[in-house]
Amino acid sequence: MSNKKAYIWAAILTVVVMGLVSLLNRHVLPVPDSVPAFIFSLPKFIAGTNAIVSLVLIMTFIAVKQKKIALHKKLNLTAMTLSALFLLMYVTAHYFIPDTRYGDLNHDGQISPEELTAAGSMRSIYFFILSSHILLAGIVFPMVLITFHFGWTNQVEKHKKLARYTFPLWLYVAITGVVVYFMIKPYYNF
Repeated sequence: MSNKKAYIWAAILTVVVMGLVSLLNRHVLPVPDSVPAFIFSLPKFIAGTNAIVSLVLIMTFIAVKQKKIALHKKLNLTAMTLSALFLLMYVTAHYFIPDTRYGDLNHDGQISPEELTAAGSMRSIYFFILSSHILLAGIVFPMVLITFHFGWTNQVEKHKKLARYTFPLWLYVAITGVVVYFMIKPYYNF
């Protein structure tokens, strides 16, 4: 695939994915009457996938620094595959599960005054992490696709140049995805 086609596909996929996520967050898609039971397990699998992607990204960085290029490529393919799985689970979960707000009632329907105070003081931190996670996820998504394309097509210098920016952003997004999960988990209503 030529670079021009890769740029076009990266742009199309970015618009489609960001559009779908936007539609899910605005709740304009019809919600089914019944929810399969496995859906409520997806948030922990999503967080777990993000955690594994974080580790794989660190391993791929170490592999390339040690000039283990074959291993670097395999690890990058693993990170891409896991990220595609993450995206599938994320879209599925957000289609079925209503939004959980930070500081809302927890699953037993109650929140103690201590929890409410803690939620209020942590709310700013949570929203900073969540906002930066969302913004950078949108920015890094096409970068990951193009960086991967450059690596896959052996355009090593272009791959290295873009990976300098892609790697830390992708790692930040993966790690903050796990952090956001653990911060919002006490407020799930399921």
